[in-house]
Amino acid sequence: MPNVSLQIAIIDDEELIRRALTRLLGAAGINSQGYASGQEFLATWRHNPPDCVVMDLQMPGLSGFDVLQCLKNLGADMPIIIITAHDEPAMKQRCLQAGASTYLRKPLDDEVLINTIESLCGSPPTP
Repeated sequence: MPNVSLQIAIIDDEELIRRALTRLLGAAGINSQGYASGQEFLATWRHNPPDCVVMDLQMPGLSGFDVLQCLKNLGADMPIIIITAHDEPAMKQRCLQAGASTYLRKPLDDEVLINTIESLCGSPPTP
């Protein structure tokens, strides 16, 4: 069932991936906003906090791990899904210990990503 009340932030330096994830979530009835960098997201997140963040681990400037730490230090309380093409067990453990909700390997399985988002976010309250 579509969950149009959810707002997901997609942070990835690769435009094609941001667009693909935006289309995928849109087809599942989930709203999303793409950000090209961690800095771009951090500059705006307090004005319209997302229900969940889907974020690449390896990005120029602030890495996904850096953004994760910033968000946790700022008291952000939303699920954070780390995505990466470089599945390193030590980094996975580090991200999970730092507060990431989960860690998924690229290429992403569409159904797994959507189910993970819906599982982490639950159903939003009816207005």
